[in-house]
Amino acid sequence: MKERFKITPASYVFLFNDKNEVLLSLRQNSGYRDGEYQVPAGHVEDHESFAQCAVRELQEEANVETKIEDLKLVHVLHRLEGDKEESDKKMRQRLDVFFTAQNWSGEINNNEPHKCVELRWFPLDNLPDNIFPYVRFVLEQYQKGIMFSETGFQN
Repeated sequence: MKERFKITPASYVFLFNDKNEVLLSLRQNSGYRDGEYQVPAGHVEDHESFAQCAVRELQEEANVETKIEDLKLVHVLHRLEGDKEESDKKMRQRLDVFFTAQNWSGEINNNEPHKCVELRWFPLDNLPDNIFPYVRFVLEQYQKGIMFSETGFQN
C-alpha cells in the first residue's frame, strides 16, 4: 500500500502585553533558524489538538498559563518549505495555526535557556530584522484581519 502524504502541524501563540507588544524568543542551539526571533510555538504531538499544543508550549517555553477557552484563532498558514533547488524530497508542507491568548497569567520566564537566548517584548511596528519571515508575514496578516494564507506553492 502506498504511504500517505504527511503534513507537519504546529501551533503558535501571539502573546501581547498591555502596551500591545508581542512576546518573541531568540532561538539558539535548535538547528532551525538559530539567531532568529520566533513566538512561543511547537509541533503538535500525537493525539494533541492545536489548542492543547498552544497551551502546552506557552507553559513550557515562557512560564505562561492560559486555558483553551482563552485562545482565539487568528490565522492559519499552509506553507511549503525547504530547498527547492536541491530536491523535491526536501520540501515539506506545514500547517501552522496561530492563536492569541486573550487571558493569561504567570511571570514571563525563559524556561528553555538551552534553546532560547531571551524572551523580549517588541512593538508590532518595530519588529526585529531577524524574525522568522513567515512569522512577520502572519503578524502583518493578523493586523489586517486576514485569517488564512498559503505560501511557497506554484500557481
